[in-house]
Amino acid sequence: MRLNGEIYDGEDGEEEEQKLVVGYALTLKKKKSFLQPKFERLARNNGILFVAIDLNRPLSDQGPFDIILHKLSGKEWCEIIEDYRQTHPEVTVLDPPDAIQHLHNRQSMLQDVVDLNLSDFHGKVGVPRQMVITKDPLSIPDEVTEAGLKFPLVAKPLVVDGSTKSHELFLAYDQFSLSKLEPPLVLQEFVNHGGVLFKIYIVGDAIKVVRRLSLPNVSKRGAVKDAGIFPFPRVSSAAASAEDADLDPGVAELPPRPLLERLAKELRRRLGLRLFNIDMIREHGTRDVFYVIDINYFPGYGKMPDYEYIFTDFLMSFVRSKYNKKRP
Repeated sequence: MRLNGEIYDGEDGEEEEQKLVVGYALTLKKKKSFLQPKFERLARNNGILFVAIDLNRPLSDQGPFDIILHKLSGKEWCEIIEDYRQTHPEVTVLDPPDAIQHLHNRQSMLQDVVDLNLSDFHGKVGVPRQMVITKDPLSIPDEVTEAGLKFPLVAKPLVVDGSTKSHELFLAYDQFSLSKLEPPLVLQEFVNHGGVLFKIYIVGDAIKVVRRLSLPNVSKRGAVKDAGIFPFPRVSSAAASAEDADLDPGVAELPPRPLLERLAKELRRRLGLRLFNIDMIREHGTRDVFYVIDINYFPGYGKMPDYEYIFTDFLMSFVRSKYNKKRP
């Protein structure tokens, strides 16, 4: 296979047919978790080559690429990739910077779910009641009282920028402790959900659902007893998998497939994204009442079972599209 004058041989020593070149711009941490050896090997066997983008060189001088896969933050990178999109319309950028930016704000990211109004389609999907705080922390208790939000509340930074701080969540049990929080932030009513979170991974048209252990239910008595603000543990790690846990069937049952397909299809269209995941919970004591609590761009696919095959199939769809365009 020939790329910029170099030939890449297959494992058997014979030259492979080049089908798709994917340039990637990822942090070292993201590269390690995503481009695992098994995935790269599977992709290469299907004629897909991953090439690291050199951030010290002009992007237009590199390639040629069929696809650019990226997850870097910063205004400069967004401008670079947006300019590249304008001058190289034949290259697919996963995903457009302006669409990704929509998910960097925890208020705007969930508005599309609200606008969907999925209230009568194999279940109901909504968003927990929430409010945005941008002012002085001392004003938070009065604003929460005026809005009528019920405790406990999940406190989340308003901006999601990929930093550790933007993923620091807290559970607030009483209004008097709220002034200790640091705006800008989102306050979201905590919904009892039996301690299970559904991570819905979207890769193009493919959907994969994984159960994760989450916070246990909170009783009214417990909320009074546990006055204060407490750090919210990260529940999205692979170590928190609930697949092998002994769970109540009513809690563990996955959301209906038709509901997930409709939700994913609509969000793909509204968000303009092909790589994202949805964090969803089921209200405890119900079977068909669900809440979306977060949406993330280009999540940790390495934690998703069989991600190598799902992602390779996704990239192969571009190979087929490229081939069809060349046919007379």
